[in-house]
Formats: sequence, structure tokens, C-alpha cells
Amino acid sequence: MNEFSILCRILGTLYYRQPQDPLLVPLFTLIREGKLAQNWPLEQDELLERLQKSCDMQQISTDYNALFVGEDCRVAPYRSAWQEGATEAEVRAFLSERGMPLSDAPADHIGTLLLAASWIEDQAGEGESEAIETLFDEYLLPWCGTFLGKVEAHATSPFWKTMASLTRDAIAAMWDDLQEENE
Repeated sequence: MNEFSILCRILGTLYYRQPQDPLLVPLFTLIREGKLAQNWPLEQDELLERLQKSCDMQQISTDYNALFVGEDCRVAPYRSAWQEGATEAEVRAFLSERGMPLSDAPADHIGTLLLAASWIEDQAGEGESEAIETLFDEYLLPWCGTFLGKVEAHATSPFWKTMASLTRDAIAAMWDDLQEENE
């Protein structure tokens, strides 16, 4: 697993899974203990330190649920909610064509898209950098800036405000890397 895959996997997991999910305990332990920064491939030490200081699980869970869960959530985590004419089916078809196993959960969730980028990177054969570039260019970048801005505006916890900034910077850095690879 390379740095690109690790970034996408960590960010995707934090958005996709409810904070109280037992699978997230090791990740939140790394954040709380300041150990995530040791293996973080980007220069985001200040943001990672802010995450560490704001690791109150009750507050994180309450804010996650208010932000992303249910029909009355403050910030819909789905591409189809932000991009005119976008459908979940488009994303599902794109990921299925690449052989990604999908559940019944919406494929256009921000977490799913980041996890998909990690999965595609890990499965990468010849020409798969093009698939990742398409994923970012068509299915993630057109709406994630607006989405992350709304997360910052509507989050009540410092954790999710910081996650929005961290995610924005990480996605921009990964996109720059993808562009450099193709030049």
C-alpha cells in the first residue's frame, strides 16, 4: 500500500464509518496518541495536532451524526446531492467496471469514493492511474470543495472542522501528484 492509498483509506474510513464503529478504535487511538502524524505522508502537522487535541469521541460521534446521517443531516455526504444531474448509478457503474466489490450502500458517498481511490490504487495494473484520475476528476473534485466547505461551516466539533481542512488539502495534494505523474 503506497502513500496515496493510505491517505485515501484513512480519510475515506473516517467519513464512511460512524465514529463509534469498533473498527475505528485503532485509528482513533493513533490520532489521540499523536501517532498518525508519524506516518502521514503530507506536511499537515498542525492539522494533525488539532485533530489529536479534539479527539473527544462523544463530541465526534454526535457531530458526525448531525452532519452526515439521515435525511435531516446538515451536510449530505453524497455526490448526487451536490452535483446537478449526478446519479449514484453512474458512480456504481464506474466502480463496478473496475471490479470493485460494492455493498448496497450508496456508491457516491464521500467515504466510498475515497476508499474506492485506495482500492483502485492497490489493484492498479497498467492504465489504472487513468481510472484514479477519472475518479477524482469526474466523481470527486467537482463537488468535494463545496461539501468540505459546508462541513467546516456546519460542524460543531473542532474535530470535523479540522477534518474538512485536512481532507481538502490532502485531496489537492493527491490531485497535484496525479497531474504530475501524467505530464
